[in-house]
Amino acid sequence: MSWDCLIHKALVLTLEDVAAPLCGGWVAVKDGQIAAVGPDLGSQALPPAREYLDAQGGMVLPGLVNTHCHAAMVWFRGLADDLPLKNWLHDVIFPAEAGWLDEEKVYWGTLLAAAELIRGGVTTVADSYFFAAAARRALADAGLRAVCAQGVVDFPAPGVPDPKDNLRVAREFLDSGAGLPARLTSTVFCHSPYTCCAETLQAAKDLTRRRGVPFFLHLSETREEVAEVQRRTGLSPVAYLDGLGVLDELTVAVHAVWLTPEEQDLLARRGVKVSHCPESNLKLAAGVAPVPQLLSRGVAVGLGTDGAASNNNLDLWGEMSLAARLHKVWQGDPTVLPAARVVALATREGARVLGLGDRLGTLTPGAEADLIVLAPAPPHLTPMYDPFSHLVYTARAGDVEHVMVGGRWLMRGRRLTTLNWGEIARRVRSGSPELAAFCHKLRPRA
Repeated sequence: MSWDCLIHKALVLTLEDVAAPLCGGWVAVKDGQIAAVGPDLGSQALPPAREYLDAQGGMVLPGLVNTHCHAAMVWFRGLADDLPLKNWLHDVIFPAEAGWLDEEKVYWGTLLAAAELIRGGVTTVADSYFFAAAARRALADAGLRAVCAQGVVDFPAPGVPDPKDNLRVAREFLDSGAGLPARLTSTVFCHSPYTCCAETLQAAKDLTRRRGVPFFLHLSETREEVAEVQRRTGLSPVAYLDGLGVLDELTVAVHAVWLTPEEQDLLARRGVKVSHCPESNLKLAAGVAPVPQLLSRGVAVGLGTDGAASNNNLDLWGEMSLAARLHKVWQGDPTVLPAARVVALATREGARVLGLGDRLGTLTPGAEADLIVLAPAPPHLTPMYDPFSHLVYTARAGDVEHVMVGGRWLMRGRRLTTLNWGEIARRVRSGSPELAAFCHKLRPRA
């Protein structure tokens, strides 16, 4: 038997539950899947393979899973910083999206985001935005695994000037996903319970439920949102959505910051998944999600970057580091969210949030060959006593040397293999002055 690729002389972290690291281990790939994983071969001859990669002691682990992103918002990186969420959205972001964004800009912005994601070791991304077909095409061209969601709101939006068409556009997007590669999932993202009416939320959920795909929405991100939903409906956002019947095991609640213990219990009973975006939540002063409490109730939690307009990067290593530290100080307990658990949130638990836990997130034979290889022993990773500690508290996006999705290299030796970075950079840099001028007109005059 001959394998397609054999990665050897590696510190292998399979991320299987309670599995120990394999020092000097190897990972074999065949037909886009993990074929075998083993310990140090010692003096044995390497098994036959078409391609060999000597990891030289570097770490090999499953690719990172970004459970919430607005990829094309890289266009808005740094344009509307240091504003409250409501002002940020309504005074700058929503007007810029409505007046400047188009399908081609979403395509090139998503390619830019894909380059950043790949170079940071992300192999799967849940992307929610407008002109979702263009975003899906970009992520497909990049070779990433992706859950692509068409954004839905009840006011004029990019590509949907008449909100009466929002569900028709979403339905057509879902239908157009038939026949695409299996690594691409098409679904719907309702922005929030305060930008979508009850009928929209229920109809969008029905579209996704009938297809068995995740349904995304922002939930209880700020105190102001909670107050607004309570004023409109007399209920908290969680109770309101539960009454509409949209909370179930295929619902992914993004942010989930302002939750009472009773609401946390309800999310657990319904099987709702949560995407935790700590950097965005802190930058917008939204708050700190009760992640330790959700985990203690058995809620599946993954990590997300949100969009680069509110982060300002797509670096999941930063999210891991911040999540581990933030909840320790917030709870006053240094044992909260230990490093190994945080790495799990960024890999196998993230896959579980997206409904892909049976295929992704571990280096288990039969799983998709989505993996990353880190550089061997750079100064800041030396010495190494606990690889999980290093991954959370020390490692950086720049430590990722190689990235593979479905057995295909998307990056080798820090070189992108599926994307033309020069062309992407040229397109975005040529378009950014126009966007800056447009956004300048949005700012209130002194």
